[in-house]
Amino acid sequence: MRSDHLDVRASLCDREFVPGKWTLERDGEIPRRAILTVWVVVNLVNLLQAVGFVSRVQGNEIQRAAGIAIAGLAVPATFALVEFARRGTDRRFLIGPAVFDAFVVMQLVVEYWLEVEFRSPAVPAVLVPYVSLFFGSIILMGAPMFRINRRLWLVTVATSAALLSAMLFAMGRGVG
Repeated sequence: MRSDHLDVRASLCDREFVPGKWTLERDGEIPRRAILTVWVVVNLVNLLQAVGFVSRVQGNEIQRAAGIAIAGLAVPATFALVEFARRGTDRRFLIGPAVFDAFVVMQLVVEYWLEVEFRSPAVPAVLVPYVSLFFGSIILMGAPMFRINRRLWLVTVATSAALLSAMLFAMGRGVG
């Protein structure tokens, strides 16, 4: 039994139980460390950005620190991406971390290197791809967990709801 793959219960219809690893009939083996890394990344991104949105209302610099922490999460996301690719995991598992890495590159260039103000006033040429990559990465990293582990997926749903609530709160105060 290999310890780097997650166990599943045979109770869900599309799963074949194999001790020591997660196996989905259509996807093959899914590396344990990589999928849990992506799960941790997506949930930390949700929580950090939720804190960032709320901090915008207070006008403090927590948003900047949260953004830097989110950028730092590209390291474990890239680890997971490489692990998925090395193991030949289905591309549906690779795309979330890849889109997140693309978002982080854009974030670093736009917010920290060029320091472009694109939110207010809105600059659609920057804002649309920025927001699309951000929310796209959250969806693409979180969605595969639905088929793998519903409990972990529900945690991601909860942190995503917290993110959206914080975003709406900040938008309601004119600083979204």
